[in-house]
Amino acid sequence: MTARGVRIVQKVSSARAFAKVAPHVVPALDRAVHRMTRGKVLLSARMLPGVILTCTGARSGLERRTPLACMPERGGSWILIGSNFGRPGHPAWTANLLVHPDAGISWQGEDIPVTAHLLTGEEREAAWRAVLAFWPPYATYQARVEREIRLFRLVRR
Repeated sequence: MTARGVRIVQKVSSARAFAKVAPHVVPALDRAVHRMTRGKVLLSARMLPGVILTCTGARSGLERRTPLACMPERGGSWILIGSNFGRPGHPAWTANLLVHPDAGISWQGEDIPVTAHLLTGEEREAAWRAVLAFWPPYATYQARVEREIRLFRLVRR
C-alpha cells in the first residue's frame, strides 16, 4: 500500500462510523477468507499485520477464533491491542486471555502456540508508544474511551 493509501486508511479507521460498522464486518470477512484460503490470506492484514487468535472462552470454556490486527516485534513476539475499535467495553478476547493465557495464533499461514502476557506499568507504556508509532489511530480509540486499552504480548510456547 502506498503512503497516501495508508494515510487514507488511518483517517477512515479513526472515524466513529468505522467503529460502529467495522466490528461487525471486518471479523466476518477475515474469518471467511482465512478459512477459504486455508490460512494463507487475511484481508485486514492488507492494512495491518494480523493473526487469527484461538483461545478458550473465559466463561464458556469453548474455543474462540478471532481475527485481530497485531504489531509483530523483533524476536518473534506479537503485541495485541484490545482497542475494540474505540468502543467502551474491553473486547471479549481480552477477558479470555486473562483467564486462559495459553492460546494459539495463525500467523502468515503457520499455527503457533503462544502464551499471552497482559502488559502493565513501564512495559505497557513502552509498548503503547511503539503501538502509536506503528498505527496512530489507536490514539483516537484511546481518547474515545475511559478504560485503558489492554495490550498483550504473545510469546511462543
